[in-house]
Amino acid sequence: MSTDRPGPRALARAQTIADIKRIGREHLASQGAAALSLRAVARDLGVVSSAVYRYVRSRDELLTMLVVDGYNALGDAVDAALAEAPDDPATRFRTVARTVRAWALAEPAWYGLLFGTPVPGYAAPAEDTEAPGVRVIATLLGIVDSAYRAGQLSAPTAEPVISPSTAGDFSAIREQFGLAAPDWLIAVALTAWTTLFGAVNFDVFDMYGRDTFADRAEVFDLQVDQLLRMLGFTQVATN
Repeated sequence: MSTDRPGPRALARAQTIADIKRIGREHLASQGAAALSLRAVARDLGVVSSAVYRYVRSRDELLTMLVVDGYNALGDAVDAALAEAPDDPATRFRTVARTVRAWALAEPAWYGLLFGTPVPGYAAPAEDTEAPGVRVIATLLGIVDSAYRAGQLSAPTAEPVISPSTAGDFSAIREQFGLAAPDWLIAVALTAWTTLFGAVNFDVFDMYGRDTFADRAEVFDLQVDQLLRMLGFTQVATN
């Protein structure tokens, strides 16, 4: 009788790859992504460097694995938080924002690989990283779109002027994510997305200055309040 359970060799390979990625993440935290090397990973794994290449072909492949795992870890954290959140879109937006910040503060090196300074000589392959990389923005867009469909957003007094080229890009985004949101709302959501991660970056990378704010969590919530108002939410939940 055949089973779908992996054999000992497959299990051993999976465990070795998991160990390589674990050590790679440790090196991210201690040395930074630019200094990551398979030779150093092999040393900490207790094997010769040639053995590691049977599992990971290059430093770039290891970086890609860590990028994909990072996006998925962040996406999983957001999904888990939303599973316990109420249906109110403003509260759900705030839940996503707080979860992104909490994950980033808990995993600053991993977050830095995803949203910090690019690693010299490395370009993440879109075919591997795009799907996990859009998980959080897709969730945010879905929350904003649900609020729009429910009539919970007020339109701006003056809509932005959008060129045909950018309107075409917005149309592609609308189709990709199944949105009903008009161009003006996609433009505002884009600003909210980049501002949210900019606020997290300032916190994670200590860009405010160490003694500027006594309660950074409160400052972050104030920023999220402004994003919700910018998006047109007429009721901004603060709990």
